[in-house]
Amino acid sequence: MTIQRMEHVGIVVDDFAGATRSSSGGRVDRVMGLEGVRAEIAMVETPDGHGRLELTKFHAPSGRGGDRHAPANTPGIRHVAFAVDDIDAVVASLRARGAELVGEVERYEDSYRLCYVRGPEGIIVELAEQIG
Repeated sequence: MTIQRMEHVGIVVDDFAGATRSSSGGRVDRVMGLEGVRAEIAMVETPDGHGRLELTKFHAPSGRGGDRHAPANTPGIRHVAFAVDDIDAVVASLRARGAELVGEVERYEDSYRLCYVRGPEGIIVELAEQIG
């Protein structure tokens, strides 16, 4: 048995406007190992159709608060990476929406231009533009 593709990354969020569906009940409780789950879930698909992010807002049970400004080396899911065609245009667009660069846009050998951007909920998004 081999891994065929990335299915999705699950990210728990606190500010979740425009959720696409709600989940609750015994089956959800059993899958998550929690009791009394009430949550809103949205699946966001990448433009190429090959990857998805699952965004979840839990209404119950309540969870522990996290550090929205945790550095990139903090254990746990710290970032999600996306390939982009024009990193400068994407960074400009994200900044216009309130995102901030964590560091700088840097060149990695002769392969990529890379950066980390901190977006909503403190989630770090890595952007990678292939060179050449």
